[in-house]
Amino acid sequence: MYRVLKRSYATTFRAGQPIFETRPHLIKPGDLTPGISALEYYHRRVKLAEKIPRGSLAILPGSSVKYASGSVFYPFQQNTDFYYLTGWNEPDSVCIIERPENADDPADHVFHMAVPDSDPAAEQWEGERTGVQGAQDIFNADISVSNHNFPSHLDKLLRKYTNIYYDIGGANSASGKAVNFFERMFPSTVSMPDKRQDRADIEEILRNHKKQGFNVKSLTPLIADLRVIKSNAELKIMRLAGKISGRAFNQAYAKRFQTEKGLHSFLEYKFISGGCDKSAYVPVVAGGEHALCIHYVRNDDIFKDGDMVLVDAAGNLGGYCADISRTWPVTGKFTPAQAELYEALLNVQRRIIRECTVEKGNSLNSLHNLSVDLLTEELRNAGFQDLQSWEVAKHLYPHYIGHNLGLDVHDCPLYPRTSNIRKGQVVTVEPGVYVPDDERWPAQYRGIGIRIEDDVAVGEDINVVLTAEAAKEIVDIENIAANGITSPLEEEVVDIYSL
Repeated sequence: MYRVLKRSYATTFRAGQPIFETRPHLIKPGDLTPGISALEYYHRRVKLAEKIPRGSLAILPGSSVKYASGSVFYPFQQNTDFYYLTGWNEPDSVCIIERPENADDPADHVFHMAVPDSDPAAEQWEGERTGVQGAQDIFNADISVSNHNFPSHLDKLLRKYTNIYYDIGGANSASGKAVNFFERMFPSTVSMPDKRQDRADIEEILRNHKKQGFNVKSLTPLIADLRVIKSNAELKIMRLAGKISGRAFNQAYAKRFQTEKGLHSFLEYKFISGGCDKSAYVPVVAGGEHALCIHYVRNDDIFKDGDMVLVDAAGNLGGYCADISRTWPVTGKFTPAQAELYEALLNVQRRIIRECTVEKGNSLNSLHNLSVDLLTEELRNAGFQDLQSWEVAKHLYPHYIGHNLGLDVHDCPLYPRTSNIRKGQVVTVEPGVYVPDDERWPAQYRGIGIRIEDDVAVGEDINVVLTAEAAKEIVDIENIAANGITSPLEEEVVDIYSL
């Protein structure tokens, strides 16, 4: 059965996140989130319903607001599995996909949402909520309830089902002490994380029904199998995030920064002013020997003449991440030793990117093993005498070649690395070389750390580098450093759909 999605139009739309009616510069007609249509979200739920047998419930709680200290909260980050199925980006909500016993067609599933009520007092403090009715009118839930009524709603559903898909475990979003402190300080704010919505309390409801003999299976692998293959719409939004992020790197090459913090701030500004929503992750901006630390994020030192800087940073757009690493000399000019080591690593990255097609029959695991062998050969040619592959993997290149990319930077981590890469998969290709100050290694390379990373969309016999704008050839980096950007780039926040 094909279900027609309808939006119930009202005179005034109120929503707790951007929708076309309130933010037409961000959301196109028919889309729920940037670049992703309501119909695509529906098809994702149908595909999940196909993976569970008739007579099943899939229960997926969203995230709650997390607190740094007391009442100081972090920016909200939705559970990405929840977001993938719903597009809903408000806290303290639960999604249920119900496939009744008589639902031979997965399209006959029932989409339930439990969400916070509209509440004028809370909204005065925290902003608008989409509310229970909005979950149906805008997000196409078949049944929506207040999250305060969710326990009784789930209790009734569980009386009919024993085949449950749900992931046991997970931490609460905030400690009870933090919640109580905030409620004491601001008693009019009533939308603190509802303890009944966290995983522990869903599990308590499940325990109350244990006499029914539940068969509880993990939901995450089923969703991961869907998420790992990107749709055309997802690839377009990821290409745009890569394009914006790559342009920011080129603009950074053209400037001379005195500090890691200055470069960090410049890139984040350019990601957002270029059209992304935020940084995809905490950037690495590592000058000199700091680049030997793979996840150096202090970003608080000064640059010295002769240093290279390793930057791992990119933007996030509509929930989708880009992921780029580049390394370049702070002076804008490579020394002979820097150039030789850099070119050795770039040769490895070029080769691995060429291997990222279905036709080649590679897995992430085989790509990694190949990258170690290739880097060993390149480093021998660069003067690392008698170097063995195990030494490279242990001392000079201790991380993996890459990972899946999507709504999470390390997307679908449970998806097997031994599985052959598939059409529509997006993987990072990020070989690195990190030479400690140790007599075992050639003196001219000691203290240098280099990583070169791009995002690659896998095709049948070709692939697409989603981050191609970020220059990585030595001649291009040096040319930009010497002459600046020759093509015009936007200096203000832009309409993402004009790019």
